[in-house]
Amino acid sequence: MPEHIRLTRNRREFLCDAFCGFGALAYAALLHQEEARAASINPLAPKRPHMPDKARARSVIFLFMAGGPSHIETFDPKPLLNKLSGQKRPESFGEAKYQFISPDAKLLGTRRVFKKYGKSGIEVSDLFPHTAECIDDIAVIRSCHGDMVVHSAAQYQLFTGRVIPGFPSMGSWVIYGLGSESESLPAYVVMPDPKGALEAGQPMYLNGFLPAVYQPTMFRTGKRPVLNLDLPEGVSLGERRKTLDLIRALDEANLAEDDTEFAARISAYDLAFKMQTEAPAVFDLSNEPQETLDLYGVGRTPTDDYGRRCLLARRLVEKGVRFVCPVSGGGPGNMQWDAHEDIEENHLRMAAQTDRPVAALLKDLKARGLLETTLVVWGGEFGRSPESQGTKGRDHHNLGFTMWMAGGGRTSSATCTWGGKNA
Repeated sequence: MPEHIRLTRNRREFLCDAFCGFGALAYAALLHQEEARAASINPLAPKRPHMPDKARARSVIFLFMAGGPSHIETFDPKPLLNKLSGQKRPESFGEAKYQFISPDAKLLGTRRVFKKYGKSGIEVSDLFPHTAECIDDIAVIRSCHGDMVVHSAAQYQLFTGRVIPGFPSMGSWVIYGLGSESESLPAYVVMPDPKGALEAGQPMYLNGFLPAVYQPTMFRTGKRPVLNLDLPEGVSLGERRKTLDLIRALDEANLAEDDTEFAARISAYDLAFKMQTEAPAVFDLSNEPQETLDLYGVGRTPTDDYGRRCLLARRLVEKGVRFVCPVSGGGPGNMQWDAHEDIEENHLRMAAQTDRPVAALLKDLKARGLLETTLVVWGGEFGRSPESQGTKGRDHHNLGFTMWMAGGGRTSSATCTWGGKNA
C-alpha cells in the first residue's frame, strides 16, 4: 500500500478525517438552497451557466439587420456569379423559391469590391470599411439557411426557431437561463428602428409560453428611450418608495400563485422605481468623451441614430443587462435592408448608417475588456437572390446567407461556405 494512504482505525478517526468532506457537501447544499430561494423571490436573479468553466459570455448584443441584407454584397464574394451575370441560372444550382422573380430572370453580378483584411484574410466588401478593420475579431458564417422566404415567418424563425409566433425569443431564453446581473435596469432590451415596425411585429421578440417576467423592455426611439424617469416635482425618492411598497402589498394580497402576468406587473413597478435612480445616468450620453461619440458617429449624418443605440447597448451590458437588440431597418420595404428595386441604392444607404457604429461597438467593447464577456451577433432573417428582380433589385433568398459573431471569449477568425456554391 502506498505510504500516503492511511487506513482509519476506528469510527471516531473516520469521522474526524471525513469532516471537511461532509462540510463541503453541506456547504454546496446550502448554496443550492440559497440560489433556489433567490430564484423563487426574483426569477431574474443571476444564475450560474451550465458549464461555468467554459462559458465566458455574460451578455449578448444582437445587431439585427432587418429585411435581409445581401450576402452577395457584404461578406460572401461570388466571382462565378459575376462571370455568369446576365445569363440564366445553371440547372446544377438547383431550384429556389422566390416571391417576385420571373421565370426568365437572369443572374445579377455585384458591383461591390471585395478585399482581404487582417491576418485572417477574410474578404469584406467596400460597404463596410470600418467593420473590415475588426475582421480578426469576427467569425463570418456563410452557411446560414432558413425555411421561409417571407419576412414575418423568417423573422419568427430567426428569433424563436419556429416559423409561427407564440414561442420564446432568444432574448427571453437567455434571461430565463441566466437571469440578470442588474437590479435597476431591464434584463432584456429591444431598441427598434425609428422608421417603423417590422412584418413580424413585436411577437418575434416576446417570451412566448415562458412567464411574462421574461418579456423584453421595448425602448422608445429617439434621444429619450424611456419616458418619465424623473420624479414628479415635490415628491422625494423615499415618498415614491413608500407609495410603491403600498401598491406592492395590495397587489400581493390578491396575487394568485399561478398568475405570472400579475407577478410580472408587480416586478415592473419595482424595476421602474429602481430605473429612476440609475437609468438617467445610463441614458445620458453627454458624459461620454467626444472621442467616443465621434467613434460611434453620434452627432453626424447618417450615423447618429444607430450610433446612439450601439453606444447605449455598450453602456447597458456594462451595467449588467443580459440581452440587447438594436434594430437596423424599420417601416415599409426599402426603409429596411429589403432591396427589391435597387440593391445598390438600398445597401449603400443602410451600410452608411450602420458600418461606423457597428465597428465602434466592437472596438469599444474590446478596449474595455467587455468583448471577452459579450457575444455580438450581426445578421438578418435571410439573404438576397443571385437572380435579379427587375433590372437592379434582388428578391429574398433563404437557402444560403451570411451572419457573423464576435466576442464571447471564444472569438477566432473563421469562415464557413454554403455548400461550395458560388451563387
